Amino acid sequence: MSSAIIAITNQKGGVGKTTTAAALLSCLHKRGFRVLGVDLDPQGSLGFSMGLDIEHCHTLYDVFRGDLEPQQVLAHTDICDLLPSNILLSAAELEFNKPGREFLLKTALSKLEENYDFIIIDTPPALNILTVNAYVASDNLIIPMAPEVLSLLGVSQIKETVKSVRNYYNSRLKVMGILLNRFNPRLNLSQEMLELAEQIAQQLQSKVFVSKIHNSVAAAEAPAHGLSVVDYAPRSKPALDFAALCEEITGIQGKGEMK
Repeated sequence: MSSAIIAITNQKGGVGKTTTAAALLSCLHKRGFRVLGVDLDPQGSLGFSMGLDIEHCHTLYDVFRGDLEPQQVLAHTDICDLLPSNILLSAAELEFNKPGREFLLKTALSKLEENYDFIIIDTPPALNILTVNAYVASDNLIIPMAPEVLSLLGVSQIKETVKSVRNYYNSRLKVMGILLNRFNPRLNLSQEMLELAEQIAQQLQSKVFVSKIHNSVAAAEAPAHGLSVVDYAPRSKPALDFAALCEEITGIQGKGEMK
């Protein structure tokens, strides 16, 4: 079976994309899957969250420039292999301007994907050429959102980008689901955002995940320790929520609905 490639995306920042990517990599690893993380954000947050020294390592920027092969850039952690990034990748929009630039990541992953069951891509908080690369390379999107209006706006704006990518580059792209982060079922705002998210999910021919990620100090503390929240505080509510989300995702894949 070829690897399942999933991009974690929302053009709004601060909605939990990196937290979600790191937690899923850990949960999938604990279930025995071979996993690769891809950090497409020039801030390098996923690599940092997994304990890498992102300022002193080769990155995807070297691959996209044609200076190194993806295998030469792979970083190895206790949880997963990782294709890291740092601030150099912020030049991508200007520097990578040749025809076919939308396929840079897909080409890189084609040289690695047979070695993995799941590839999880963390995307930048923008709809730019890096995000388009993630969509072109992926089978599925997971859209995290916080229970706030601006986060919801970011979700709705993804719809046009998904449509364009499907039409021109990747007809198999699907939105696996919208993931509610920092969810508090006791707050009216969380419930209102859930209803609105369900409406947008319908427009995307998708759903809101049954699993919701609850708020916790542990989720904010974990990256500073170079760990996902699942490894930093395995008994915390978010860690248990992410474990449930992982079950949802692998259940979908097991039914053959992801590809």
